[in-house]
Amino acid sequence: MITLSSDFGTPYPAAMKGVILDRCDARLVDVAHDFPRQDVRPTAFWLREVLPYFPPAVHLVVVDPGVGTDRAVLVVRAGEHVLVGPDNGVLVPVARELARSEGENEASFFEVDVENPASSTFHGRDVFAPIAAAVHEDGVEDFAADPDVSPVSDPVDLVFPSADVEGDRAVGEVLVVDGFGNAITNVPGDFLADAKTVAVDGTVVPAVETFAAVDPGERLATVGSHGNVELDVNRGRGDEAFDLRPGDEVRLDRR
Repeated sequence: MITLSSDFGTPYPAAMKGVILDRCDARLVDVAHDFPRQDVRPTAFWLREVLPYFPPAVHLVVVDPGVGTDRAVLVVRAGEHVLVGPDNGVLVPVARELARSEGENEASFFEVDVENPASSTFHGRDVFAPIAAAVHEDGVEDFAADPDVSPVSDPVDLVFPSADVEGDRAVGEVLVVDGFGNAITNVPGDFLADAKTVAVDGTVVPAVETFAAVDPGERLATVGSHGNVELDVNRGRGDEAFDLRPGDEVRLDRR
């Protein structure tokens, strides 16, 4: 299996699929191609949340605002999974998670020396897709033995910020907003343990386990499937109701 993730929308992913299918018989699975364009952090967040649910696979990830520059091209072995993508941090959180979930201390990073790709603006098609197909066919160990592939000890890192939690107060930030408008924070979900209400930047809302615990259109705080506190509206958009965007600071006071 090769999974594909990008910010390309359509029709560009079709070109990557064509390149892969011309080189191997992998089963292709789209994760998403509507990640926020040229925005590495939300893509890294969602990949960390989604890819660990896949069986062992090659994961092709192209969110690459540095395309055409001297940023490196990476292949990453994380447990039985392999990640292929740019060296801009987008692969690092999910690589850590995949390695940890399979009992390894860390993932192994390799840089691929690529010369004169056909295009300086579409490395998804001309660089990353051929590499993903080659790893699928050869296996990561044989691929890493190629003289154009070398180990990397210091890939570009990406670490999500931690919330400051002290007693009944937490100061964090919005990491991402999902397609439903749920504002997902970096405040750990256990902050809401036993809380009935929570003040969000001074506005008190119910702390509940389900959306249906409040009436449609009402605001709420809950713990999402990712384990963090999120700020939502039952059948509405939490980002609009709380006036929050990714990167905004948020103060929570447990009541």
